[in-house]
Amino acid sequence: MATGVIHAGVCGFTINIKAVSDEDHKVLLEITSDCPNYQKIAKELTVVDAYKEIFSKLHSGRVYEVFSKYSPHPSCAGVSGIMKTVEVAAGLALSQTATISVTKE
Repeated sequence: MATGVIHAGVCGFTINIKAVSDEDHKVLLEITSDCPNYQKIAKELTVVDAYKEIFSKLHSGRVYEVFSKYSPHPSCAGVSGIMKTVEVAAGLALSQTATISVTKE
C-alpha cells in the first residue's frame, strides 16, 4: 500500500490517498478530502490501471479525465499527488517526498 498526503495550498484543503495494487497493476484508490471537488473525484476514481496512467500521454489517463470533470483548478497539486501515489503503489516508482514551494518577490 502507498499513501499520499497533499496540502493543496492557499485553499487550505488536504487530499489523502491510499492506494493498493494487485499483481496486474490495477490500483484501488481511497481518496478522502475536505475539498468538495475531491469528494466528487473520490466517488468516481476508485480503480485505475497503473500502466495506462503512467505511460499515457499527459492528461489522457483516467486520473486526469476524472480530475478535469470536477476540479476548476488545473494547477491543483492534488492530481500530481494521486499520480505519484499510483506509481508507488504499483511498484513503478520509489517512495519519496515531493514538494512544491511557490514564492513571489
